[in-house]
Amino acid sequence: MASLNKVFLMGNLTRDPEVRHTPKGTAVGDLAMAINMSYRAQDGTEKEEVCYVDVVVWGRQAETCRDYLSKGAPVFVEGRLQLDQWEGPEGEKKSRMRVRADRVQFLSRGGGSGGGARGGKGSPAAADDGVGKGSAPARDIPEDDVPF
Repeated sequence: MASLNKVFLMGNLTRDPEVRHTPKGTAVGDLAMAINMSYRAQDGTEKEEVCYVDVVVWGRQAETCRDYLSKGAPVFVEGRLQLDQWEGPEGEKKSRMRVRADRVQFLSRGGGSGGGARGGKGSPAAADDGVGKGSAPARDIPEDDVPF
């Protein structure tokens, strides 16, 4: 039987990204997201529900998230579910489900600041591991120059 493990999330960070490094030097980032959902209950009142999700990001993408994102920044995450299991200090078995991000895309907050960038040079559109390296930088093309 075929299987599928794919997650798409859009929400806001609940804290600044935290990055640490493995003994071999690979960056590992932890993101915490809040995803809000509004709905109308049967009695007609507006309700809001919040889902909190932990996300793990690896490699250069983790460092880019640390450099350009901060608490409250809107992000779109594409990834997969990952179950972590370990033994606690008293021998009890523990586990947690989180999202292993394959891609983190920075979304704009509107108003031109660019999605929580902390650096002085504007944030990249997405933090992909090496995708697009060596390509020409994006530039604005006047609408009259578009060939279709």
